[in-house]
Amino acid sequence: MRRLPAGPAVLAVLAVLAVSACSGPAPPRSAARPTAPSAPAELPAPTGGHPVGSTVLHLKDASRPDPWNLDAEARELKVTLWYPAERGDGRRAPYMTRKEAELLLKGRRIAGVPADLLSGTRTHAIENARPAGRRLPLVVLSPGFTNPVSTLTSLAEDLAARGYVVAGIDHAYESHATTLADGRIAECLACDSDTDPGFGTGVVAGRAADVSFVLDRLPTAWKGGERIDRSRIAMVGQSIGGASALAAMAKDSRVRAGIDMDGTTYARIPKGFSRPFMFLGSPQHASGGRDTSWDRDWKLLGGWKRWLVVTGAEHASFTDAPLLGDALGVEPAAVLPAARAAEITRTYVAAFLDRHLKGRPQPLLDEPSPRFPEVRFCPSACGGS
Repeated sequence: MRRLPAGPAVLAVLAVLAVSACSGPAPPRSAARPTAPSAPAELPAPTGGHPVGSTVLHLKDASRPDPWNLDAEARELKVTLWYPAERGDGRRAPYMTRKEAELLLKGRRIAGVPADLLSGTRTHAIENARPAGRRLPLVVLSPGFTNPVSTLTSLAEDLAARGYVVAGIDHAYESHATTLADGRIAECLACDSDTDPGFGTGVVAGRAADVSFVLDRLPTAWKGGERIDRSRIAMVGQSIGGASALAAMAKDSRVRAGIDMDGTTYARIPKGFSRPFMFLGSPQHASGGRDTSWDRDWKLLGGWKRWLVVTGAEHASFTDAPLLGDALGVEPAAVLPAARAAEITRTYVAAFLDRHLKGRPQPLLDEPSPRFPEVRFCPSACGGS
């Protein structure tokens, strides 16, 4: 678990949204040639049939102190919601604030990239739109270490358009910038501890507590909370956010299903763990690959499970980072094209959730598909047993 050293801005810009600590060994990066930064990127349009709304909640858990800020007597969280909306016209929700973008770039020691290119990324959700629908399943999102949950916006918007309420948690002081309720910016205090023994285990335990608190508060804290079906909840995360999905499931039985996108796992799986779980990752997580945590935990999962490895993907492929590369003047680090990575991520995550939260058969998850030849079913197709 190492922080990214200072280096060429071209490589580091992509790392702003890509590389997270606690993700296992970082794969080698291909050489990149700088191009002139252009206008802000636009995320791919959601594929579902609903307009998408988005709003932000600020929640405070007074029952526990913040694990990173010793001066804070309560744990503060920023929660971004994406949900089906009644109408699709209005002001688009911001990707992040300019100040958050500035601090994200500063945290990676990057100079020469205008913050507006990052903060100005065009989304498809309408800010504070009126929610639509009833008894909607809930998906909790958790990002990689040092990354804001906005780096999962493309996936969140797509799920909301498919009929899910999505609650993305910014775990304060674990990313380079989180705006709190009073406008203060929580910077990455946890970054000072990321080489300590047991750091990853502590992070996922803290995030599991964050998730349980959000599940307690969300139905009443959000004006659309009555629309949530509290019997249908899943969690999806990238990097240590994916590891936190497993930790949250182990702690809180309300989380019925989970997905880990390319995250080294840390939580101890309880004996008899039988809820549905899916690993979705890059070749570093193939059976016998550089990260062996999935090999270990695969044997302990006793219920419905899948282990999918995407050929040509790298750690950032399951986030928005590759989609922003052109706008930021960065050539891709992965072989897999950005649009294809987003399509695969959206399709397989939605198939898992449709199967386990909506009870819809998903043949895509039963065997390899000619539509997605990049996706291998492990461990048998990855050299394991």
